[in-house]
Amino acid sequence: MYAPERQQEILRLARDGGRVDVVSLAEEFQVTAETIRRDLKALDRAGLVRRVHGGAIPAGRLDFEPDLAERETTAADEKDRIARAALAEVPADGTMIVDAGSTAGRLAGFLTPELSLTVVTHSLPVAARLADHPGIQLHLVGGRVRHRTRAAVDAWALRAYAEIRADVLFLAANGFSAEHGLTTPDLAEAAVKRAATAAARCVVLLADSSKHGQEHFARFGGLDDVDLLITDTGLDPQDAAAIEAGGTEVVRA
Repeated sequence: MYAPERQQEILRLARDGGRVDVVSLAEEFQVTAETIRRDLKALDRAGLVRRVHGGAIPAGRLDFEPDLAERETTAADEKDRIARAALAEVPADGTMIVDAGSTAGRLAGFLTPELSLTVVTHSLPVAARLADHPGIQLHLVGGRVRHRTRAAVDAWALRAYAEIRADVLFLAANGFSAEHGLTTPDLAEAAVKRAATAAARCVVLLADSSKHGQEHFARFGGLDDVDLLITDTGLDPQDAAAIEAGGTEVVRA
């Protein structure tokens, strides 16, 4: 099969399934992963797909959202490093909000037994990890639970965040950039993230480098709303410097 024929078939698979990944395509077409990456790069340059971590989605699919299980296994090592670096920002005997997200969930799992904290979250996985923690007073924000992210959204959640003030928010995003700010595929989740941001004195964004430059349907803030970005070394130093020039501190773990 010639490259144009393979690329046309890749585009069809992306449009039919909403996403394609490099490993599966390499197996299907019996070519190397590098060949598939070149195909995706060509399709991306043509404006037909948008490359994402590990694969691509059809152009215009700003509402694409991987499920929780897929996000847990994507960039796992990077997310662990980010979560461990975020421990330095956990307030001693303070109050923190933990957003719904796979990296934020890892942070919850790294909180040590001797910590004494008040934690507020609208994420069911985060709450499950902290429910038996001996030193944490856990407050679970309620609302309609989205199956894809296991996060509470809508009016109950918004009212709860309007009534509190926390020392720090550990925030998640599906995409971030200086141009487009902080984005996520779902409007209801964006509203809760915006409310949580307003409820915290300090905002720490936990996002792996694959999310830099990505743009999704719902915008919930700008990088100027973020005091500290903790990401991985995959973020180009020039991009990190540009973000810091806008007033956001960057840590590359």
